[in-house]
Formats: sequence, structure tokens, C-alpha cells
Amino acid sequence: MFVGHIKEVPGQAINHPGVMENVFKKVLIGPQQGWQGWVMRQFDLAVNGFSPCHKHPWPHINYIISGSGTLYIDGQSYELGPGSIAYVPDNMEHQFRNSGNDDFSFLCIVPEEGDK
Repeated sequence: MFVGHIKEVPGQAINHPGVMENVFKKVLIGPQQGWQGWVMRQFDLAVNGFSPCHKHPWPHINYIISGSGTLYIDGQSYELGPGSIAYVPDNMEHQFRNSGNDDFSFLCIVPEEGDK
């Protein structure tokens, strides 16, 4: 069992110019909290922030908390806002971008190997 608050969870800024910018990540629940095999993270993309354009051999599930952004999947773009949900299958090229004037925040659930 695990009960906590997001304000108590440490996070890390991730920036690789031209690849991934203005990204902040928090691991909320995973194996350390007793959820074996899965990890739930929160990502905050600041204004002009974006994740890398990439693909990997695992799927992920996303829930948009706040802000506005764009999800690009295999050449198609989808506008996202609070309450939007998305499932990105394994091996599909994808990228998240903040398209608004506030932080774009979303939850991302991946198998444990997706957070190493």
C-alpha cells in the first residue's frame, strides 16, 4: 500500500537542447511504492517545451491534467487539453509539445522497463 501527495515527490528537470526541452518529470508510483511492473509518471512541459520524437518497444497511456499541447503519432497530430486521454502503442513514433502559454501537464503510465 502507498499513500502520498504529489508535493512530496521529488522531480527532475530534463533538458537536451534540440531533442527535449523544458521538461520536468516526477515518478509518482512504481515498484518502489509496490506497483510491480508499471510506473506512473507526471510530466510538465513548460512553455515551448517538448519531449523527444522517439519510439520504443512498449506502449504508454496518457491523461492530460492541465494546459494545452499537441501529440504527434506517426505523422498525425492531435490537440490535447485537460481531460484528454491517449494510448500510444509500442513502436510508434511520437512526441508531445506544449502548444499553450502555461505548463502542459500529463500523466504517463508505462511498463517498468519504460522508465529506466
